[in-house]
Amino acid sequence: MPTSVHDRRWWVLAVLCVVVLIVVIDNTIVNVALPVLSKDLHASNSSLQWIVDAYSLPFAGLLLAGGGLSDRLGRKRVMQCGLVAFGVFSLMAAFSSSVSTLLVARALMGAAAAFIFPATLSTLTVAFDDLSERAKAFGAWGAAGGVAIAIGPVVGGALLVHFWYGSIFLINAPLVVVAVVAAAYVVPESRSPQQRRVDLGGLALGTVGVTSLTFAIIEGPSWGWLSDATLGLFVLAVASLAAFIRHELGREGPLLDVRVFRNRSFSASAGAISVNYFCLFGFIFLITQYFQLIRGYSALSAGVHTLPFAVITMIATPVGAVAALKAGTRYVVSAGLVILGAALAWAGFVAASAAYFGPIIAIMMIMAFGFSLVNAPATASLMSTLAPEQIGAGAAVNETTRELAGAMGVAVVGSVFSSLFGPHVRAALRPYLARGLSLHQLNLAASSTHAAQLVVAHFPAALRPTIGAQVTDAFMDGLHRGCLVAGGVSFVAALVVFARLPKGVLGDARSLVHA
Repeated sequence: MPTSVHDRRWWVLAVLCVVVLIVVIDNTIVNVALPVLSKDLHASNSSLQWIVDAYSLPFAGLLLAGGGLSDRLGRKRVMQCGLVAFGVFSLMAAFSSSVSTLLVARALMGAAAAFIFPATLSTLTVAFDDLSERAKAFGAWGAAGGVAIAIGPVVGGALLVHFWYGSIFLINAPLVVVAVVAAAYVVPESRSPQQRRVDLGGLALGTVGVTSLTFAIIEGPSWGWLSDATLGLFVLAVASLAAFIRHELGREGPLLDVRVFRNRSFSASAGAISVNYFCLFGFIFLITQYFQLIRGYSALSAGVHTLPFAVITMIATPVGAVAALKAGTRYVVSAGLVILGAALAWAGFVAASAAYFGPIIAIMMIMAFGFSLVNAPATASLMSTLAPEQIGAGAAVNETTRELAGAMGVAVVGSVFSSLFGPHVRAALRPYLARGLSLHQLNLAASSTHAAQLVVAHFPAALRPTIGAQVTDAFMDGLHRGCLVAGGVSFVAALVVFARLPKGVLGDARSLVHA
């Protein structure tokens, strides 16, 4: 094997893609298990959202700290320590027997992942000094992340067919061992030339702000959007985030240098990445439940039915990087967001019984293509604006926007779904309170689709088709509205990105630094 960093840069890329695969796949592998978790752990809709977001929130909240420590202590060292912790907490999740235990384990996994991910992008930036090669490397890196997100349901489904739900976490352990050993031999060590103290105040304020905002969005449908608890959390989120910005502006070595968002290329690219993952995570949260609870697919079948997304992402992500080199990041990223929004808008009108080899697969393939056009060019544009000493922090910002947006996608789209599903089910079943249905059963049915289907199963056989159809209609109404909201966000983002991103191509990235 080549000995210099430059000579082995493609081997470095391969190892980092494996690391990305391990960390990112856990964002979506759990989605296919949601119906199983709803059944085995009696999880409500809000609990299911928290099972997904318990990983993403600590991931997003600690990424900036992870990037700072990587720059200071060594990117390879921090990445390997994070991988070991990730493996240990995966074992904890695998043997969880309650929602609360699983949430703690998932949160610890997300925290460990936050110290892994920034190092991958920082190391990649250091290993590839040629801008054209770096753009292609970002394409492969982005493809690994996109494929990991898409194949999570496939891997999870295959495991759930043969094993218990804990197997989707247990599989991480051997993969972590492989990644740690490979990184030890292949990945070079690197540090930032500037050493900064960890900003504990910024970390605390940012974490409180992000967590309280997500908490309010997820629990709003069940607590009431105008309840004291929901409004109080929103006020806390706004106050904390405002204090975070003020704190960072006044600090010499900030956790997040918010001034970088004044750079048009940086802010537009970060925004595009955020919307990309907001839409993707929200869609996957709903579509995996649709396949299992509405179409009746097994966990494995549901995962396999999402495979076209992975295939298109794997093919199209490098194409997006190359297209940006030719046509310019502005046009490629904006087009990707428009395509993504169009696919989501189409999903907002699809029928519950729509043919898979028809509208369903077409929506996923179009969505994957749009997603792929955004990912690599926007990442390359964002990283190209940074000075060498900002690489670690920039990588952390990139991943923070990605993970936070993914968590918000699940929270917002999931809450839009819940805000429609619960009231619709209540309205459909309330007339039966006088005919033997208990108030407890009514509340249970409104809490999740699986619970509603269990309640319907206790009705007389003659009534089940009619009531079951009403539950399906409630689910589809929530899915439609959630997809339309996400699609609208993507269309608006396309306009903003087109207006703010400079016209230069990736090959002219140096000219964008001060844009």
